[in-house]
Amino acid sequence: MNTRLAEKLLVKLADYNNATSLIYGIGNVGRQDDGLGWAFIDWLEEESICPKAELMRHYQLHLEDADLISYKKQILFVDATKALDVESFQLEKMEAKMDFSFSSHAISIPSIMAICQQCFDKVPVVRLLTIKGYEWELQLGLTEKAKQNLLSATDFFRQQEY
Repeated sequence: MNTRLAEKLLVKLADYNNATSLIYGIGNVGRQDDGLGWAFIDWLEEESICPKAELMRHYQLHLEDADLISYKKQILFVDATKALDVESFQLEKMEAKMDFSFSSHAISIPSIMAICQQCFDKVPVVRLLTIKGYEWELQLGLTEKAKQNLLSATDFFRQQEY
């Protein structure tokens, strides 16, 4: 487990098992470890965890996601990371902040939240689970090291239930 769990968040997936929650996997299964976000959603579906929550998979965030999150009380975004300071996974609470990262291929979670706040006068509780990946080539399947990190993340959430 990563020692950098911001605020030592003890997040239970059971808290997301309701219609006001969204768990949103970001990534691309056709680019090796970039599929970690989707693999986490696959795990939730296979284990029937959070059946009442809305589960989504997208290649990237979109400006329209500001509208989507405005209807939710809490969101867990799940994405792969290349960050050197992440050992296996990291969980952090996000804050709304316009950071001007928007382009046709990138907009940040804090920017989506800031747009939600500005347009809809709402900001849900948002957490980001990043899982360490290693390879990003055009190829199906996670690397063995990424699978281990996914297992560490899913084990973390299983342990929070008890």
